[in-house]
Amino acid sequence: MSESAKEGHAKEGHEGGCLCGAVRFRASGPPLWVSHCHCDDCRRACGAAVATFVGVAVESYRILAVPPVEYRSSPGVTRSFCGTCGTPLTYVAKKYPGEVHIMVGAFDKPEAFKPGAHVFADYRLPWLHLEDGLPSFDRLPPGREDG
Repeated sequence: MSESAKEGHAKEGHEGGCLCGAVRFRASGPPLWVSHCHCDDCRRACGAAVATFVGVAVESYRILAVPPVEYRSSPGVTRSFCGTCGTPLTYVAKKYPGEVHIMVGAFDKPEAFKPGAHVFADYRLPWLHLEDGLPSFDRLPPGREDG
């Protein structure tokens, strides 16, 4: 992400929420990364063929209204969702300290976040063909493997 794009994200921040509007959040500051995840757990958690997340610093993420419900989906991983409508919202893992991974589709303006890679691409569904030219990693990009 260019420095000017990061500055724009830092100044304006981005709000989002769930389908019913009960849960509202704000993320300010530049995104750490934006990626499509193809792993089984993320697919099941969001009920879609691929999950797209934006990683932000935990201190830049703030709940504005009703707090989401949290669910420990696996050891060291907590996901959040709206307790009323079920919209999936976040992923937090101990192996990524200081980060909150927010579902891009939960933002009011998801178009503000352009994905930079596909992760866990070896789990990609065989009928899903995305010819977007983004780098694709069987697991995680170099430097992210061990959290």
